[in-house]
Amino acid sequence: MSSVLQLILEGERLDTAQMAQVLDLSEAEVAAELQRLQAEKILLGWRPVLNPERAQEDNVRAVIEVRISPERDGGFDRLSARISQFDAVESCYLMSGSYDLLLFATGKDLREVATFVSERLASVEGVLSTAT
Repeated sequence: MSSVLQLILEGERLDTAQMAQVLDLSEAEVAAELQRLQAEKILLGWRPVLNPERAQEDNVRAVIEVRISPERDGGFDRLSARISQFDAVESCYLMSGSYDLLLFATGKDLREVATFVSERLASVEGVLSTAT
């Protein structure tokens, strides 16, 4: 494995000058190796690591319990798939007990989430009740 590739896999994204310093290579050697790795489609890109508290500081997140009526020949699948397609829905889980689905929803503020629940989610045919 290339030392440049190994450095990328083990740590954070460094610029070519930093990689050269760590690997005791010239910047030109590092740049050439990066170009080779990309040309051979070994290195497809870098994955960012975000701090959600800073990246989405104005968003709110809500946990919503949903009771639904299962459909004939579809059970909970079609309705849960439809609900999970809403932009506000971050994730959707099938549960057993006093409610059927557990949703995590996001919005700019509490009013946006409340509007989503009351106007969009609660009005879906087959949704019996919601608790946020």
